[in-house]
Parts: sequence; structure tokens; C-alpha cells
Amino acid sequence: MSNLVDFVNNELVAKNDFPEFGAGDTITVYYEIKEGEKTRTQFFKGVVIQRRGAGATETFTIRKMSGAVGVERIFPVNMPALQKIEVNQRGKVRRARIFYFRDLTGKKAKIKERRYKN
Repeated sequence: MSNLVDFVNNELVAKNDFPEFGAGDTITVYYEIKEGEKTRTQFFKGVVIQRRGAGATETFTIRKMSGAVGVERIFPVNMPALQKIEVNQRGKVRRARIFYFRDLTGKKAKIKERRYKN
């Protein structure tokens, strides 16, 4: 049975080539919205709170501040409406799921940028 599930996940699910990103990264997600017969591209820019699941059911959660209200959105990685993902900043965090980020305000809500050695 597991071989059949693996086959469906590997062969029938469309793979998207998105950059690697994880919790703490600031990303911009461009996705398509259909309004009647028209389609338009909208973007959602925020900090990745978590990435969960594997294969066809993998999702990631993004949080942004809209005025004084925090807005979170969950995107499936294999959603056909996703057009592209841009990584704006790599964040330095120690956890895979940064739910504590919801309670932080002001300067405490800043995530340090991850630096790479050349």
C-alpha cells in the first residue's frame, strides 16, 4: 500500500522548482487569483512561521503585519496557483516552528539575518 502512495506522490503530483526556505526567512509568494473570468497575480510578503508535511501535502505558514493586526496564511507547496517564491532575507532562528513570534512586538519582533561564510 505504501508503494502505491509513494508512486502517486512521485509521479502524479506536479513538482514546482522553488528556492529553499525555512522558518525565520522573509519571503514573497506570488499567487494567482481568479475573479470571475479575470485572473490576476497577488503577492503576500512575510516571515515563514513553519513548514510542515512532506511530499504532496507539504505546507508552509507565512505571517505579516497589516497595520497593527497580524495576518497569517497557509500555502500548500504544490498549489497550482503558486507562480513563484522569492526569498528576500534569510533569518537566523533556532527552531523549526517559531510560534513565539506571534507574541513579539516592536524591536523584539526582528529576526537577525543569517550570514554565510565565503
